[in-house]
Amino acid sequence: MLDFLAENNLCGQAILRIVSCGNAIIAELLRLSEFIPAVFRLKDRADQQKYGDIIFDFSYFKGPELWESKLEAKPELQDLDEEFRENNIEIVTRFYLAFQSVHKYIVDLNRYLDDLNEGVYIQQTLETVLLNEDGKQLLCEALYLYGVMLLVIDQKIEGEIRERMLVSYYRYSAARSSADSNMDDICKLLRSTGYSSQPGAKRPPNYPESYFQRVPINETFISMVIGRLRSDDIYNQVSAYPLPEHRSTALANQAAMLYVILYFEPSILHTHQAKMREIVDKYFPDNWVISIYMGITVNLADAWEPYKAAKTALNNTLDLSNVREQASRYATVSERVHTQVQQFLKEGYLREEMVLDNIPRLLNCLRDCNVAIRWLMLHTADSACDPNNKRLRQIKDQILTDSRYNPKILFQLLLDTAQFEFILKEMFKQMLSEKQAKWEHYKKEGSERMTELADVFSGVKPLTRVEKNENLQAWFREISKQILSLNYDDSTAAGRKTVQLIQALEEVQEFHQLESNLQVCQFLADTRKFLHQMIRTINIKEEVLITMQIVGDLSFAWQLIDSFTSIMQESIRVNPSMVTKLRATFLKLASALDLPLLRINQANSPDLLSVSQYYSGELVSYVRKVLQIIPESMFTSLLKIIKLQTHDIIEVPTRLDKDKLRDYAQLSPRYEVAKLTHAISIFTEGILMMKTTLVGIIKVDPKQLLEDGIRKELVKRVAFALHRGLIFNPRAKPSELMPKLKELGATMDGFHRSFEYIQDYVNIYGLKIWQEEVSRIINYNVEQECNNFLRTKIQDWQSMYQSTHIPIPKFTPVDESVTFIGRLCREILRITDPKMTCHIDQLNTWYDMKTHQEVTSSRLFSEIQTTLGTFGLNGLDRLLCFMIVKELQNFLSMFQKIILRDRTVQDTLKTLMNAVSPLKSIVANSNKIYFSAVAKTQKIWTTYLEAIMKVGQMQILRQQIANELNYSCRFDSKHLAAALENLNKALLADIEAHYQDPSLPYPKEDNTLLYEITAYLEAAGIHNPLNKIYITTKRLPYFPIVNFLFLIAQLPKLQYSKNLGMVCRKPADPVDWPPLVLGLLTLLKQFHSRYTEQFLALIGQFIRSTVEQCTSQKMPEMPADVVGALLFLEDYVRYTKLPRRVAEAHVPNFIFDEFRTVL
Repeated sequence: MLDFLAENNLCGQAILRIVSCGNAIIAELLRLSEFIPAVFRLKDRADQQKYGDIIFDFSYFKGPELWESKLEAKPELQDLDEEFRENNIEIVTRFYLAFQSVHKYIVDLNRYLDDLNEGVYIQQTLETVLLNEDGKQLLCEALYLYGVMLLVIDQKIEGEIRERMLVSYYRYSAARSSADSNMDDICKLLRSTGYSSQPGAKRPPNYPESYFQRVPINETFISMVIGRLRSDDIYNQVSAYPLPEHRSTALANQAAMLYVILYFEPSILHTHQAKMREIVDKYFPDNWVISIYMGITVNLADAWEPYKAAKTALNNTLDLSNVREQASRYATVSERVHTQVQQFLKEGYLREEMVLDNIPRLLNCLRDCNVAIRWLMLHTADSACDPNNKRLRQIKDQILTDSRYNPKILFQLLLDTAQFEFILKEMFKQMLSEKQAKWEHYKKEGSERMTELADVFSGVKPLTRVEKNENLQAWFREISKQILSLNYDDSTAAGRKTVQLIQALEEVQEFHQLESNLQVCQFLADTRKFLHQMIRTINIKEEVLITMQIVGDLSFAWQLIDSFTSIMQESIRVNPSMVTKLRATFLKLASALDLPLLRINQANSPDLLSVSQYYSGELVSYVRKVLQIIPESMFTSLLKIIKLQTHDIIEVPTRLDKDKLRDYAQLSPRYEVAKLTHAISIFTEGILMMKTTLVGIIKVDPKQLLEDGIRKELVKRVAFALHRGLIFNPRAKPSELMPKLKELGATMDGFHRSFEYIQDYVNIYGLKIWQEEVSRIINYNVEQECNNFLRTKIQDWQSMYQSTHIPIPKFTPVDESVTFIGRLCREILRITDPKMTCHIDQLNTWYDMKTHQEVTSSRLFSEIQTTLGTFGLNGLDRLLCFMIVKELQNFLSMFQKIILRDRTVQDTLKTLMNAVSPLKSIVANSNKIYFSAVAKTQKIWTTYLEAIMKVGQMQILRQQIANELNYSCRFDSKHLAAALENLNKALLADIEAHYQDPSLPYPKEDNTLLYEITAYLEAAGIHNPLNKIYITTKRLPYFPIVNFLFLIAQLPKLQYSKNLGMVCRKPADPVDWPPLVLGLLTLLKQFHSRYTEQFLALIGQFIRSTVEQCTSQKMPEMPADVVGALLFLEDYVRYTKLPRRVAEAHVPNFIFDEFRTVL
């Protein structure tokens, strides 16, 4: 008959593909369960209030029109809904596809069963497939995997979350309306079951059987599969476990399958006493905690509680005397085998001859070890016992007492067993690879010995006192031929013949009195030894390796192993060389990957890579987690070293008097530093002893592992220092900003110095790691802070700065800012608030408006540079950019609201426009016209002023940051600064040339040069924030005249001081000149340049008209408002670096000259 799994067997290939797909779906569900967006949980009040109206469960389907109309009624909700869609559609679609694939899986399985019944596959029916060994396995697996999928979904992705995701997908995705969409069926299958994985949660009635019956499956198929699982050893595992007491372990995989599949026919669990009794007697006579798939554990005492027949059948197993007996038995077994294993692991004990002579004994020891470890790990696990269930707690306490359970001893047994298994496997692999060569070598040696003996008895070769004997000569020649004729390929016959030859050689020695000649005896003994070796070598079979693989399965501990993490870490801390033993345990755990990958591999599925990457990645993450204790311990020692070096050890001067040498020796602290440094290097040595290991399909390099671990610890500590160090009390007088920055600077310097100190002892590039990780922390925090200003937010899994191996920790926000960089920025904005402070441009300093005390100065930015480096300043700059954009957007919506929608304001503006046209003329009766317009629009200027000054304040800060960055770049990296400046000038010259002559080259659309150079220029402070376009704008009516009116409305609040320039007249009505000028300048920069032209023309007209009126009224002094307007024009020209003629186009030259003399 055709092989069931052959490529041309359509029936076999179809079911193999379904099973392969099932394993891949479970891996995808497990992978996705770690990426559930927190917002779908609606856990906290803030999320419920914000998103409660746009995230729905299945109640939405009762009246979608009603919900949608509610949304449409509120534009802000629509906006939030759209933003939510943009941010989550990608991940929601991925979840939907996973849910869809679960439904498709069961539809495909049902179709396959229908095809079998309808005779689509020639000569194949359900019965014949179940008679075939592979067919039987695959059909059982197909149903079992479907059950596992449903359980995994319910355990990892709760019902409410599934419903919210499905509704979100339904609302946001266009694909749902396509013809092949089966949204309804998927929703029916995956609607909430009421189950919750939270500890203490009650189990819903009829769960999980009602959940399993949502898609009907052929009942005959279910009962036949259960029949096979009850009666057969479908995987032929019993041969690997010959002892009767190991039978339940041999059938453990099958037991797990049966446990899951019984939920498809719950009547057996409820009423079939005999069947349940048979199942329990066969599979669960001595165990009740099972692993159903990749370490997902189930306690049958709890799981079968609602089912009468199952509960009754299990009572015998759970009888306290049976529990006591099993626990005591495994305690005795584990003690006995542990002593054996420790004996085997002694140096030089496991030699080749010893192994080959004792294969059964060694395998029995391995079986006992693994069975004891399995039973003890499963039955003592916390996850298997609900602490609220009195009976389960009682059983567990009984086990802990009777098995004299000690997790450290059990872990030691696991370690030693893994090491023993690893050594044996490696020896067997080696022996198998050399098997034929060695066998041929022994055969040749034995045959040659016999030929030589034949020559001795021929009388030709003189050997002392050996008489010629033709019979013996002929006999030995015959034996030599017989040895040569042994055939390696026919091992059974060769083995039998070899035994006969050994017997013949023993007999010839006795019959012919050859003992008298020592040399002949030696030849015979050597030949017998070689023949013995041939028998040993022919017995090296691959079956032994296969048995070891089956027996050594640790997939049940895929999740349970985590409970031993602290023990592993403690043992590494005490003895870093323990890592070498752990390597064997990790490799043993990696064997668990065979379970989900076997069918995927057999089916040649493209999913092989992604599934093996997922499980290998999970295991490597666990290895990293365990070994993280090494960097942690190193950093603990490091902190002590820093403390000693900074506080205790006095620096030795270059010249020193002899008699003071003892004072500077400080032997005790220096010895302490040396001891701690030695401890660090010992830890390094420990991890490097691990050797490069292939964990699943991922290669783990210990040097890389160490470096990643050090990076992770550094990131954790630096991120915490930044978070804790930059929390401010807004009520503190004076501000805590500078003291906190100084304190944080000292902490960061300590980290930096210690890193510099450690690098040679652990063989890493300290400075490189420091710069990469600190920049990553700061950039990530800036990105998270900027997310507040973005519609489409950057999620953690999309961030180029976040990493799974070296994660940057997230901290709970302590105020409106998300991260430390936001708190720092908002504290700077708070203390330099233009309503409270006055910025003196020439001194780059802020003073308190009331007390005239200095608040802060450009030293602040030097301090930030010292503490957070260039990345910190650059990040701060980026955040300010986002804040400016937000402020300008708010300003535009405010402009629309309070100016363009207000009739009276519009009428005033229209009247003023008519009065001042044309702009080149002089306005008659100007004072009255201007001030009546200002008076009528007075109510709008407060919010206007606030917005303009905020923008101006942030622009001043950006200028200061650019100055500091540029200064430090020129000082620390003068070549970089020079190269950037020259490249920038060259690029600008080329672009200008292109505009003069379009035939000249210009960077194409896909050329990233301009973007890249901009990032470099901003980081080096070679840019002018005032020239930046922050937002795109449309034409706004009245825009220049509104800004002009705003300016002249503010001028009376200011007065000119010879030393300080324009300052606020009354602190009670605060206006600060530099933010005002820069805010207006930035605002105008966002619009077309003709608006600026009109604005400057209006100011020019105002100055000319007012001066004209004063002259006609013979007022000798220039009015204060004219002085202010002229100063504004001067500052405008100075800040924009425009030529003076721009201002002189609107104001005659002599007025500027006159005004300077007046000042």
